[in-house]
Amino acid sequence: MQQGYLYLVAIIDLHSRYVLNWSVSNSMDAQWCRETLEEAIGGHGTPEILNTDQGSQFTAEEFANYVLGQGIRLSMDGKGRATDNAFIERLWRNVKYEKIYLNPPRDGMDLYLLLAEYFDYYNHERRHQSIDYERPIDLFKRAA
Repeated sequence: MQQGYLYLVAIIDLHSRYVLNWSVSNSMDAQWCRETLEEAIGGHGTPEILNTDQGSQFTAEEFANYVLGQGIRLSMDGKGRATDNAFIERLWRNVKYEKIYLNPPRDGMDLYLLLAEYFDYYNHERRHQSIDYERPIDLFKRAA
């Protein structure tokens, strides 16, 4: 942002690349990440495994205990292993280069609206080379 920072968290299905839920916040904390995950679970069900990086928001007791309490196995990327989180890093790159850098947001509301538009496009229209040029929604629905 021109002034300050906003943070983005997303929950994606690795098989289909479908973004299950996302959120922006002016602080990166465990409660916010937990709430975003809770909404994803509420809308799409409980995953078997959740993979995150080792950020403090994901290693915090509040987040980790919630995940484990749901019967979800928690997997964390290895320290210094950039390839462990390649799927989410690719998503961040796409968001930035396909939307944010081309349309710099004026404020937090503008950013939220840009992201809402982008994730709708990403899930329902954008064809992904890594999944044989399918749309995430189609692959996600077939796997459900």
